[in-house]
Amino acid sequence: MTKISFIVVAYNAAQSLDALLGDLLAQTVDPRQLEALLVDSASTDDTAQIMRRFAERAPFEVKLLENPKRWLACGINVALRAATGDAIIRLDAHARMPKDFLQKNLDALARGKDIVGGSVIGADPDNAWEAVTRALDTSRFCGGAAPFRNGGEARYVDTLAYALYRREVYDRVGFYDERLRRTEDNDMHYRMRKAGYRFYFSPDIVSWHAARKTLRGQLSQKWGNGYWIGRTMRIQPRCFAPRHLVPALFVLALIALLLLLPLCRWPLLTMLTLYGALDLFFVAKSALEAPRGKLLTFICLPFLFPVVHIVYGAGTLCGLLAGKAQPHA
Repeated sequence: MTKISFIVVAYNAAQSLDALLGDLLAQTVDPRQLEALLVDSASTDDTAQIMRRFAERAPFEVKLLENPKRWLACGINVALRAATGDAIIRLDAHARMPKDFLQKNLDALARGKDIVGGSVIGADPDNAWEAVTRALDTSRFCGGAAPFRNGGEARYVDTLAYALYRREVYDRVGFYDERLRRTEDNDMHYRMRKAGYRFYFSPDIVSWHAARKTLRGQLSQKWGNGYWIGRTMRIQPRCFAPRHLVPALFVLALIALLLLLPLCRWPLLTMLTLYGALDLFFVAKSALEAPRGKLLTFICLPFLFPVVHIVYGAGTLCGLLAGKAQPHA
């Protein structure tokens, strides 16, 4: 019987953590196969109390851990050192999972795979504006270019989210790089691929991810992701796919063509025309696919897509200029 170590690292996640832990209690796997490792990253809300209450009622072992350094990579390492399972999985505190989620992961692992996972779908929005922010996370033109965002047939891919790993994978590859505030998965997954492990995408495995609900939250997230791509490029440049660098190249091209504008306007007009055509195509696609708020999605996204691309790309360029990251104290 394969034992699963289920890891959640949370910071100020009181609004969403209860729902995820409720999903964990509803899993169809034998409770004897489970241990939960709940890591509080010095939260200032009720996150730690929610974890303690869950530990009191869970029918399996729950380890309550602390991450005083607060960064996600540090918190995952705290949990990995305490984990005793044969397989390890980590979900974010704002994720949700169906009751057969862990069983389907185990079934895929039993077919001889070392790392398995499935689709991570944007959670259904509660209102029209949340449909807009959901599109900023899920559209292939914006935040949804990763293979686990787009479904498809069973296959090997370059990365997964909310994946189940055999313990031996971490035993061989080691811990997460604590110099990285974000992009820790990009670095880890590159090291896993380099060690010969492959990421198996199983389309029948599904979980849900809640997008940031405010524009400020979305832009802060995109800037931070871009910035830490730039910082990580100084440490492990091969861990990124071309899709991660497109926004930075877009910003560089825009700056270059604006500087050349007094000499020749056609290159800039050509690029903006092509970009505008792609923008409108993906706006229409996102609006048609939106579970609600189709009109607001169609009105807002033509402006928000370029804003997100510029913010993300500028973040990457600033991260590159900031230099090599140092270990987090």
